[in-house]
Amino acid sequence: MLLHEITLENFGAYKGKQSLSLSPKPGRPIILIGGLNGCGKTTLLDAIQLALYGARARCSGRGNRSYEAFLRDSVNRQATPKQAGVKLWFSTTIEGEQRHYRIERYWKISGKTVPESLEVFVNGEYDRAISETWANYVEDLLPLEVASLFFFDGEKIESLADPERAAPVIESAVQSLLGVSTVEQLRTDLLALQRRQKVTEQDEAVLGQIAAIEAQLEETELAKADALQHVAAVRADLLHAKKELKDIETKFAKQGGDLFQRRAELQAHRDQAERRLAAVRETLASAVAAGPLPLLLLQSRFAALKSQVEREQEATRAEQMLGALQERDTKLLALLGEAQDTTALKQVAEFLEKDRSTWSSKAETPKPIQMSSTGIKQLQLLDSVLAAETHRGRELLAESADLRRQLDTLDRQLAGVPAEDAIADLIAQQEKARQKVTDLERELRAVEEAHAAHTREHEQLVTARDRAYSKRAIDIAKIEHRSRVVSYSERARNTLEKFGELLLKRHINRLEVAVLDSFTRLMRKDGLVKDLRIDTSKFTLVLINEDGEELNPTRLSAGERQLLAVSLLWGLARVAGNRLPSVIDTPLGRLDSRHRQNLVTRYFPQASHQVLLLSTDEEITDDLLKSLIPSIAQTYTLVHDDTTFTTTVERGYGWGKTRYVA
Repeated sequence: MLLHEITLENFGAYKGKQSLSLSPKPGRPIILIGGLNGCGKTTLLDAIQLALYGARARCSGRGNRSYEAFLRDSVNRQATPKQAGVKLWFSTTIEGEQRHYRIERYWKISGKTVPESLEVFVNGEYDRAISETWANYVEDLLPLEVASLFFFDGEKIESLADPERAAPVIESAVQSLLGVSTVEQLRTDLLALQRRQKVTEQDEAVLGQIAAIEAQLEETELAKADALQHVAAVRADLLHAKKELKDIETKFAKQGGDLFQRRAELQAHRDQAERRLAAVRETLASAVAAGPLPLLLLQSRFAALKSQVEREQEATRAEQMLGALQERDTKLLALLGEAQDTTALKQVAEFLEKDRSTWSSKAETPKPIQMSSTGIKQLQLLDSVLAAETHRGRELLAESADLRRQLDTLDRQLAGVPAEDAIADLIAQQEKARQKVTDLERELRAVEEAHAAHTREHEQLVTARDRAYSKRAIDIAKIEHRSRVVSYSERARNTLEKFGELLLKRHINRLEVAVLDSFTRLMRKDGLVKDLRIDTSKFTLVLINEDGEELNPTRLSAGERQLLAVSLLWGLARVAGNRLPSVIDTPLGRLDSRHRQNLVTRYFPQASHQVLLLSTDEEITDDLLKSLIPSIAQTYTLVHDDTTFTTTVERGYGWGKTRYVA
């Protein structure tokens, strides 16, 4: 397919007729169209899609408006009369023959209505049949789902750069662009054939019931899709609200908000610690004043007293021993006197005398104290009592010191508590953000329940429809021919199912290689991604780093994720093999200079045989323009008049020192 020319007539900011030749040249596939923000670059992309698809076109400026409201707002405000239109001339090859198509779509404001006309010329001749069935006809030439992968802007790239939002796009692309959907369509057609065989001769009542169920199914599918979009929108709002709340809480904490909220708790802890410290001090005071601890001051005197008491006890025992020793020694010497050895007897007598003398000296110790036995026991217990009281006193002192430290810490924290008026605004913001999160969570639960209800209703209708078909199938299954058709169709459907699985696996393998190769060409970090896989159950990208471990796409920078999205689109185009033009609107927004250079030199010249590149002055700069010139076939600049709010098309491109006209 090749785009040759587009004409905009009073469409958006384009007043009057503005035409652009879009034909590439051999070895020069790029048509470079430049314009500042708001000059109409995206409007030009919308015009191409509007010409092709009409009400189904995914125009960026439409939003949630109806198609008629979009057409009304698309008429240039200075147009007289109030009418507008777009013309698109392109060619494509069908069954080996090249055909030229010219689409002319016009509309005008007529009171409260906006009637639209569409004329399609094939090889220069008006074709009434194709004009009346163009919505279906264009799906055979260029399906809308396929076109969305070749006509994309910065928003499409950002959408694909989000791993969660990219999954549906990857699935849709694989299904439609790589031919997998064709297999599924064949299976669906065979199922329809089976059902037609089952209901051919059914009575009108049953047919009406089935038709009613089918109509309800269609309504339910639309409601379910709308509910799913609502769920996605509320989830996005909730994620944004949670991020805002987290930012406010972080700011709140930095300004001492946490301490402010804990002020009462901190004050209570301080009061408790202060009361405990007073109690400990009172206990210490009473222990020192009324307990035995003051006796520690007389510890040396008590030691001398104890020593004297022990000596007196020893003297008392010696007095008691002397009489017994005297009697013993007398008897012993009497017994020994019978022996003949007088020398030995004399030595024994001297020894006994000396022993008694020792005891006698002990007995002569002065006894000034003469402490009673009860006093002696109390004196012996005094050491253990003083040790216990000393240990208890030290524990109280340690507790007192710890409580003073706690009080110091609590005083510092209380001193750091900001005044209420200093963070009143943050408190209000925090409460508002929390309420917003709560409301969105409540809304999310409601919309999720609505989506679940639509899903349950859809499942019930499918069951009812299948039950109705099954009931009628019993009657007509007796017809041999129809039974055979049903049987063969089922076999064919099973075969196609297996074929579809193999086809998907084959295309996925090729797509993984193509996307990885494209990403490697565009990246400036060699070795960041060594392998890439596509999970066919979720249609998500799985990146593998040089260590063989999975690399979460969220760890890539915004620019790297944007290059990954471009690589995905490039890889899909390479694997599909469709010779379709690429229309790329403002693609370099988040890229650094190195990534931009790679995109300009490695992607744009090879993206397709025809590349419409829509750029701002800050994207394709002088240096990048010089690199791009060998691949440029046409150049245009969209010039916007800020006084009349209109845009005109001029030949050439460039705002700086370099201006190139092709």
